[in-house]
Amino acid sequence: MGEHIITEKIEKILRIEIHRPERRNAISSDEYAGIAKAINEGEQDPSIRVMVIHGQKDYFSAGNDFKEITIKIEPVRDYADALIKCKKPLIGAVNGYAIGIGMTMLLHCDLVYAGESAIFRAPFVDLALCPDIGSTYILPRLVGHQKASEIFLLCEDLSSEEAYRLGLINKVFPDDELLERVLEIAKKLSEKPPGSVRLTKDLLKKNLAEIVEAVRTDEVINMAKRMRSRESREIIKAKMEKRKPDFSKFK
Repeated sequence: MGEHIITEKIEKILRIEIHRPERRNAISSDEYAGIAKAINEGEQDPSIRVMVIHGQKDYFSAGNDFKEITIKIEPVRDYADALIKCKKPLIGAVNGYAIGIGMTMLLHCDLVYAGESAIFRAPFVDLALCPDIGSTYILPRLVGHQKASEIFLLCEDLSSEEAYRLGLINKVFPDDELLERVLEIAKKLSEKPPGSVRLTKDLLKKNLAEIVEAVRTDEVINMAKRMRSRESREIIKAKMEKRKPDFSKFK
């Protein structure tokens, strides 16, 4: 999977770890490719019933690695396809920060659990970008239009308790118990009739598939435009000059 995506088979569970602590688990093209490969291999392995994806104590993921000059399209596309089309249950376990893509990928998990100190943030607008992988459709369905607008437009932190109250996550556990508790849940799920589990997941998601794909395509086109925009260039320039971006002359 590459040095930053670690996998481990635990009975009928595939544990997928984003392991790049020196970059706060930021995701570059290599990590996109590694996550896609891990999920697809879990899908093809008949001994695997459930997959769990997690990071470390302080970071689930800091989002895209903006130190990578160009993030390649193919790994991002394969990553999104793997998440969206995954037929086996996928569980997210979130300690620390889940930012940007680190947050929106969780919208494609079937179950999500978080540690008490977990923080969620979608800073796309603050970066002059737009949300990704179908999240502009999925998030309002989960939390309502007004709350989704607040999350995406104001780009403020969400605590694990608020994420739970909104229905973004299933439960909050003590930080040092999170992974152990999630693996217990995954084991319980892995012991249920596998065909019935996959069928139920399919029925829950099949009517959304075409809409999510259309929304994702629209988001990708607009993300590419935003990355080349004057606003995006102003943000990069402001960071280099260690000042606040100035959008006063922008329409």
